[in-house]
Amino acid sequence: MEARQIDVQRELDGVRAELEKLRASRLRLVLAADADRRAIERELHDGVHQQLVALAVSLQLAAQTEGGDPARLAEMARDVQDALEEAARLAQRIHPATLEAGDLAALLRSAATGAGVPAVVDVSVGAGYPPEVVMTIHLCWLDALVRAGGASRAAIEVRDRVDALTFEITVPEIRPEVGVDRLRDRVDALGGRLTVASHDGETIVAGSLPLAR
Repeated sequence: MEARQIDVQRELDGVRAELEKLRASRLRLVLAADADRRAIERELHDGVHQQLVALAVSLQLAAQTEGGDPARLAEMARDVQDALEEAARLAQRIHPATLEAGDLAALLRSAATGAGVPAVVDVSVGAGYPPEVVMTIHLCWLDALVRAGGASRAAIEVRDRVDALTFEITVPEIRPEVGVDRLRDRVDALGGRLTVASHDGETIVAGSLPLAR
């Protein structure tokens, strides 16, 4: 009987070890994805964005010379400005420039402004949180804003519970099954939990992310 118990314990230890390896692997994937996001944002800023800025300057100089078509040059300048703004919005969605600044409230307000959604941002936390945790809250908020639409109102509350950051997002009722699995996978990989529930015309996305793993 004692030998059997030892065998069972060994099997349980093996399962725990495999689960820990799987969890570590999923965490590495999240961190690698965030590093890729950061690299893409830098390429957008240092590459496409700078090229568009140079083009805008060239158009301004061309408008000041004789022989050009002012109306056409003005139209091209507006197109370039629109492209600059779109590139900036895209870079912000991929990897917010303010992520490392530590101001979570400013980051969330900026996301709401970019999405054109009136929002209430209630953040009672400090600074210095792991960037992958901050990025996860940002992605959940951004996903809810985009699917809620610009005509809606939204709210997010973030709290520091000593060993975890908790957040609760409230938006008009949306289809929670769309796109939630990838966010839940990310939250799970960080050792947290994510729930989505709809009632009385509202959808509530609630999550908790541990600060020590």
